[in-house]
Amino acid sequence: MPDVIVTERPRPGVLLIRLDRPDALNAMNAQLVESLHDVLADVRHDSETRAIVVTGSGRAFCAGIDLRGYGAPPGAQEGEGRAQAGMRVQQHIAALVEAFRGARPPVIAAINGAAAGGGMALALMADVRIMSETASMHASFINRGQSSCDIGVSWLLPRMIGFARAAEIMLTGRPVDAAECERVGLVSRVVPAERIVDEAIDVAEDIARNSPFGVWMTKEVMWSNLEVPSLRAAMDLENRTQILAAMTRDHREAVLSFLEKRPAVYRNH
Repeated sequence: MPDVIVTERPRPGVLLIRLDRPDALNAMNAQLVESLHDVLADVRHDSETRAIVVTGSGRAFCAGIDLRGYGAPPGAQEGEGRAQAGMRVQQHIAALVEAFRGARPPVIAAINGAAAGGGMALALMADVRIMSETASMHASFINRGQSSCDIGVSWLLPRMIGFARAAEIMLTGRPVDAAECERVGLVSRVVPAERIVDEAIDVAEDIARNSPFGVWMTKEVMWSNLEVPSLRAAMDLENRTQILAAMTRDHREAVLSFLEKRPAVYRNH
């Protein structure tokens, strides 16, 4: 079968992942989702990969689940009931949320075109979102007779832009253009279409200049502190993490390189 994920290393420490089903607008099928799981698993604990950029080939980022047929996810069994088979597909896709969150390198979504349904969810899973000025997002699940509460969207979107805005977007399924996404804080920046991947790689390179442990802990603690019940609990986690970081050799290298006015050389020690 043809590859549906293309990877490259455009700069030191940066992994570029392209969803590569352009004729299907990079819609999710079992092969694409499993390939994405495989790539993320390969770099989950890789200190040499310091940041990841995810984008789509062609004119779309990702059109969501392939309505022409998803295919059989791993472990599918002949003769399963409809509910059982459907749950297997649902969990196969939804597990991407933990795959994105569990990867140590931060993930930057370079949203080059339409991100609809599961494609919007894929963009929300990322740690940073950069958007082409011609792109848009659609919570289009509801336009297909389903709930918009899918693949983590009902948890992620209200925390990013507030309940009222999230509810309106999720209940209507209307397109949200790049200007609105930037205005409400759904993306960090909007750039010309021809610059989208280069801009994301620049951000990835900025991240990669920092210590692997510092970046890892920043990503992990930020996500964890979205779930803690109080400021005190959040600061307790910050305090312990900061002491761990201060005990690394890379912390000493960062201080020394600053004093010596030279780039730091990190070894993940």
